[in-house]
Amino acid sequence: MRLNQVTVGTNDFEASVIFYQKLGLRLIVTSRGEYARFELPDGEATFSVHLKIVLPQDGPVLYFEVDDVDTVVDRFRADGIAIDNGPEDRPWLWREVRLTDPSGNQLCIFHAGSNRRYPPWRINTA
Repeated sequence: MRLNQVTVGTNDFEASVIFYQKLGLRLIVTSRGEYARFELPDGEATFSVHLKIVLPQDGPVLYFEVDDVDTVVDRFRADGIAIDNGPEDRPWLWREVRLTDPSGNQLCIFHAGSNRRYPPWRINTA
């Protein structure tokens, strides 16, 4: 099984499309100003936004892994993307930064390397 796509709601479609393009995602589908799908720079999964009138108050947190968090943060800031907190090294062995998209969806841009799937405290499933 592979993850195919994640879709989040937006109450500002145009601002969300611009925001995710600034993050480096490539727009590949758009429909009637209410749905957009993006390819990520790496991997096969896609990401999309869909116009919603009412958004959940406490939705998911979207995690995007990059090779160098600090370089990405510098680029975001140069593009006018606000950072909520970070970057910082976390106790779970990730370096991460948190931000919010125009509709209030929470994002974590991080680097974990092998610690994403194989932290020292991983449960032995053999």
